[in-house]
Amino acid sequence: MAITSKPTKTTWDPSSLFAYDPLPNQLDDSDSVTFDVKSMPDFYDRSLTSRRYALAGVACASIVSCCCIVAGAIIMTVPGGAVTVIPAGRSGITLQKEMLVMSLNLIVTLCTDSTGFIHNISLRSALASESRLSFNSNLRLLTAARGWSNPNGALLNGIMVVLLIISYSSVSLVALTSYATPLMVSGDITVEIDIIGIPLLLLGVALLLQVVIALSGMRAAKILTWSSSSLGLTAALIRHTQLTPVRLRCMRSVSDFDVDGGPARPSETQPSAWHAHPSIRKVISSLWGLVIACAGWGALILYIHYTYESFTGTITWKSWSFFPDDQNFLYSLNYPLAGGGIQWWIMAYVTLAIIQGPLTLCLHCSELIANSVFANPLCLGLLVAKPALRESLAPSFRCVFLNKIINDIDWIFGLCFVFYAIVDHFDNANGVIIMINMYPMQIFNLCIMLFVFACFFTLVALRQRRGPQPAAYGHLQTLANLVDEWTPVMWWGHKEDGLPYCHAGTSDQLLPAVKMDCVYAGTSVGSHPSVSRSPRLAQTILDLSFLNRGP
Repeated sequence: MAITSKPTKTTWDPSSLFAYDPLPNQLDDSDSVTFDVKSMPDFYDRSLTSRRYALAGVACASIVSCCCIVAGAIIMTVPGGAVTVIPAGRSGITLQKEMLVMSLNLIVTLCTDSTGFIHNISLRSALASESRLSFNSNLRLLTAARGWSNPNGALLNGIMVVLLIISYSSVSLVALTSYATPLMVSGDITVEIDIIGIPLLLLGVALLLQVVIALSGMRAAKILTWSSSSLGLTAALIRHTQLTPVRLRCMRSVSDFDVDGGPARPSETQPSAWHAHPSIRKVISSLWGLVIACAGWGALILYIHYTYESFTGTITWKSWSFFPDDQNFLYSLNYPLAGGGIQWWIMAYVTLAIIQGPLTLCLHCSELIANSVFANPLCLGLLVAKPALRESLAPSFRCVFLNKIINDIDWIFGLCFVFYAIVDHFDNANGVIIMINMYPMQIFNLCIMLFVFACFFTLVALRQRRGPQPAAYGHLQTLANLVDEWTPVMWWGHKEDGLPYCHAGTSDQLLPAVKMDCVYAGTSVGSHPSVSRSPRLAQTILDLSFLNRGP
């Protein structure tokens, strides 16, 4: 419902309206919270444009999934269960195959991101309705709403994790370098690129089920806003009485969330995201765990090769290459994995999921760091509550850049864990025999890439921003405490002088910088003869002043 009125400056007491308070250890309901609200259309941005784009992306994902299902079913009826897309004899067949895999990987990434966006918005709204939403960005695959039958609950969230891993595992099995059986028997080995029917069908099913779960979650949750902005979500929760601003905390950052304190002096530096967001510490630790596991994986293959293989060559700098070649093949570990029956395909997917699953999950969880740090609206004193072009495009560019890096890492993983196929195009009984080659040099290349990736996000998470403005990192309660005057464009800074407390807040006009030697509380703070160093005592004095104040 749109709220249309002339712009006026009013005094609003949210505590008299809010049905509940999501924060523990809050003030009593009799405490009043006063801040300025300037009316604007609908008070907050519903971001219906994002909703239309998201639904369009899900529609495209549905079309892609249906095409994969139909094409996979048709290919499975062909003798051998595979069709040749790049015939033997063409020059640069390896490069063409990698371009095909990268294109397919990019399409799958776009489809999973479209469904993931709707799933994230739905889960965020479900958590908000349960008073369990603390941050704007969460680990959506590892966070669930209450109830096993809930589309945003733990059961379907776990299924989403499995489907996401199956999607990226299928990409590695769809387009394979293959050898024709009759040609191998005759001694004339030629290489061609085939599309395998079974993984293409499973890819389509996995994408379609993700679409169904995302749309079910969207229908079950009451979505207040589709905006990815933490300010937009904070305004929506305040408007719908699901979030209560807490007075006396206008100078408290997210790291002070669990501290019983009120008035505070400005700090010259702000806490890092590592100390502010507990999930970020888990993501960083998981990324470094991937680096260690990848290094151990490559070392284990070299150890097995030198222990059980007859080749005793020496690794030199010529052994290192980006693409696997004949020199790398000498150090590779290969074995047949699937062929002839569904049980072998199950084994192929399980093997690939065990190796690629943690990589896929950690890379997608790293989006939390980008969303919490780079999308922090409180950074330069300027806050944009309504979607401006700069605000709407910046997260999109960050998202595209991060997805490009994740896509490249997934592709590099495909270079060190390579699948080959032996296909008999004249016999459908034996099916496709899958051969796996693990290249240790390419595994170390992946390890280096993950090391750089982990170093970058570790430095970003540990960086402490300078300046007195309290850091929020998408923490909704902190944003609600900092913003006391909602306008389309807000400036944060010093607003009022007082004894003993000053007030910092937001305004539609440029505000002066806060005074570093002053203690800041809120607009409703009265004058008192002395300042207590104890936050609890100061809060008690202020509460008494409110209780003794006449009508």
